[in-house]
Amino acid sequence: MSQTHFGFETVDETVKARKVKGVFDSVAAKYDIMNDLMSMGLHRAWKAYTVAVANLKDGDRVLDIAGGTGDLSRAFARKVGERGMVVHTDINEAMLRTGRDRLLDEGLALPTNLCDAEQLPYPTGSFDLVSVAFGLRNMTHKDLALAEMCRVLRPGGRLLVLEFSKVAAPLQKPYDWYSFSVLPRIGSLVAGDADSYRYLAESIRMHPDQATLKAMMKTAGFGHVDVHNMTGGVVALHVGIKC
Repeated sequence: MSQTHFGFETVDETVKARKVKGVFDSVAAKYDIMNDLMSMGLHRAWKAYTVAVANLKDGDRVLDIAGGTGDLSRAFARKVGERGMVVHTDINEAMLRTGRDRLLDEGLALPTNLCDAEQLPYPTGSFDLVSVAFGLRNMTHKDLALAEMCRVLRPGGRLLVLEFSKVAAPLQKPYDWYSFSVLPRIGSLVAGDADSYRYLAESIRMHPDQATLKAMMKTAGFGHVDVHNMTGGVVALHVGIKC
């Protein structure tokens, strides 16, 4: 059986899927408040920048992968208008349900699908834009997921990958201290779960850096890829254009 990483641990691929599900089952209810606490509110600025770069217009069709509690889906829906469509998806049922309920509470009834990014159930060329925010690093076969995202885009369509990345060297030591000493304590105090937030910190370190992810996107079929570093490289937005 093939091996992969679950944080710093090496596990069978089937075990990783189960473990990642357990993490997000655990954190779903407190996900939004933990995002605010963990990032000191910066995740809102990172997502707002992503929406600005998306530059959506009325009538566009958008696929939000690993959409979770729906922050990007909500913002995209306001941009594409009634003639457009935003499909809100996640592989984790608890996260998807939390996001769907939150969107409905705000009067947004978006198509909401439980699906695996490595096997997207959509026809080739279906979307103008695909987004994945803070979800790619949890996928077992990132190359397959990126290829699928490329497949469902129309020619000239764009993929936006918002993800934690490699920080600038001067920030490395304080960032590591915060990630491995402070973050699990916040998780324990607020969400009653230190282990899941320790995994999240580890998963960031195992994720491809900016240059590696850019190369992976080009291999997947994106002819041009721009990288926008934010907060000293804590987060990067990769923007790929399908050939």
